[in-house]
Amino acid sequence: MMYLFFACIAVGMILLAVFLRLRVTEQRLKAVVIKAVVSVFFLLTLLTGALAAGENADWMYTALIGGGLMFGLLGDIWLDLKYIYTQDTDFWTFAGFFSFMIGHVFYVVAMVRQFGFHPLALVGCVIAVAGAFAFIYLTEKPMKMHYGKFKFITALYGGFLFVMFVYGLNMAILGDHGNWGLILLCIGGLFFIISDLILSGTYFGEGKNRPVDVITNHVTYYIAQYCIASSALLIGMNF
Repeated sequence: MMYLFFACIAVGMILLAVFLRLRVTEQRLKAVVIKAVVSVFFLLTLLTGALAAGENADWMYTALIGGGLMFGLLGDIWLDLKYIYTQDTDFWTFAGFFSFMIGHVFYVVAMVRQFGFHPLALVGCVIAVAGAFAFIYLTEKPMKMHYGKFKFITALYGGFLFVMFVYGLNMAILGDHGNWGLILLCIGGLFFIISDLILSGTYFGEGKNRPVDVITNHVTYYIAQYCIASSALLIGMNF
């Protein structure tokens, strides 16, 4: 099964290159279809990774991460549909935000179940959420951002985004977890933050929807999702 695991990652990366080509050349509908297929491959990466772990696989953890990835797939589709059905842009944007937030709830629940809970990790998460809100509300004008009706949902989603990374980092330090699966989750959480910072500029900034912005946003996003999906293999192997 290990070769299937690596094959899923390789095929996903090839399809990502195809998607980016379609996206920067404004072939929107084809791009949405290929993007959905790329997202299916990070689900397949999760499944083949768990199968490769054999009898040591933690299928509850895999299911929770799978739930997060599934909502990520839906979020991918909703956010890209805003470019096709422009009369319903607001609806698809809100749908995408909520879908990704639910996905991060699944990720955090999976982490708590797998690695336990530490009070100081909770403190770190509260600070992260407060920091995300403060950043969105205080830097809008200096950074020339225009959130409009999406300001609150952007700040709320930013809080969820940082909780995953901060909680994982705290548990790696405070919980003395040396498992590479947790480290991979932290790396995934960090790339998620980088991706969404770029995406925020693309959606709400001025002059930040260039091909380089589109490419870096999606590359960092898929690195994040494939890291998260791959964690099931390492956790199952207790590596």
